[in-house]
Amino acid sequence: MTLLANLSVAIVAALHAAFLVLEMVLWDRPLGRRVFGLSPERAAATRVLAANQGLYNGFLAAGLLWGLLRGAAGFELQVFFLGCVVAAGLFGGFTASRGILWVQAVPGAVALGLVLAAHRL
Repeated sequence: MTLLANLSVAIVAALHAAFLVLEMVLWDRPLGRRVFGLSPERAAATRVLAANQGLYNGFLAAGLLWGLLRGAAGFELQVFFLGCVVAAGLFGGFTASRGILWVQAVPGAVALGLVLAAHRL
């Protein structure tokens, strides 16, 4: 169970690292515009906001990796950062795009459940 929990945390961390790249580097490039459905004008106008959002996603990824690297001692870090992922995913899903629920909140909630279950065993 611990291996599955760690793998799920690593996947969520990788997702957030990818979000960082999409939002900080690729936002106004063809791939970023296609992923987020943006016109070149809209992407240019929102680039700074997206970069800020990407930085926060990077912090979430870093926190999750920190928790993984600490091993069993990183349990609280994993729970905290996964809780942040779920909260951000719920907020984004209800305020920005329903798709955020599926790509952020659900993976975070699954990983959180697995981490909690592994800790109890």
